[in-house]
Amino acid sequence: MYNPLLNTFIAVADYGSFTKAADHLYISPTAVMKQINTLENHLEVKLVERTPSGIKLTTAGTIIYQDAKFMINYSAKSLAEAKAAMKQAEETFCVGTSLLNPAKPFMDLWYQVNSIFPNYKLHLVPFEDNHEGIISEISQLGIKFDFLIGVCDSKMWLDHCNMLPLGRYRKMAAVSREHPLAGKKLLEIEDLFGQTLMMVEKGDSETNDLIRNDIEKNYPPIHIEDTPHFYDISVFNRCAETSNVLLTLECWKDVHPGLVTIPVKWDYSIPYGLMYSLDPIEDVIKFVNAVKKLIE
Repeated sequence: MYNPLLNTFIAVADYGSFTKAADHLYISPTAVMKQINTLENHLEVKLVERTPSGIKLTTAGTIIYQDAKFMINYSAKSLAEAKAAMKQAEETFCVGTSLLNPAKPFMDLWYQVNSIFPNYKLHLVPFEDNHEGIISEISQLGIKFDFLIGVCDSKMWLDHCNMLPLGRYRKMAAVSREHPLAGKKLLEIEDLFGQTLMMVEKGDSETNDLIRNDIEKNYPPIHIEDTPHFYDISVFNRCAETSNVLLTLECWKDVHPGLVTIPVKWDYSIPYGLMYSLDPIEDVIKFVNAVKKLIE
């Protein structure tokens, strides 16, 4: 933070002698003189003069002396505050939150186990559900945030994180409020005949692939329109702006105010869980184990 040779300079100024300063610093007088010479060369300023009565500060030395103690005290204060901030950061769980992966389910868990972490605080870190950038966000677990809670059976997601399953959400269908199906309380699969069903393209989600295979094999009157592997608000907007049906989840029923989410008479669901780094720190593991005991 500051040049430690200033401590030697202050001792020389206070004691007026290389020898007395050396005794105070528990080093030799020769070492004191070398340090003063080094400091003067570094600053390109003459700090002390040798007189018959001892060491005297030059005009420049007097100015440096007056400010040196302030610099040392200010540096010590700054370093203490930095260490306190670092300690606080070390005692904070950062939790990712987005429109489709909100932090509320994490908060519900936190208030049941937070007594195990009395010094920890939570810090919410927002991120975007952009389908092009979501993998890079998941890769930030352990860096940008410690936890996410989200719906996931994505192979690509699970290549970049651990997940502790917490439960499942039902697969449902969403339509615009003006859609002919919007008034129904429960959809039969036959209600989707002649409709265009938006769902993620094949190859990443086991559950979605099962639904797709079932529809293609047994219900060919349903037309499938591929969406990107990961939903974002643009997918919900397209559903709201067309007569399409969107394959969605019960937890996303309030994502778009222009859509109505309706249960479908089938048994499809998808897991959601607590996601964390592939290489978690000790306290993250401790939290995960506490949640495991809670849900068991």
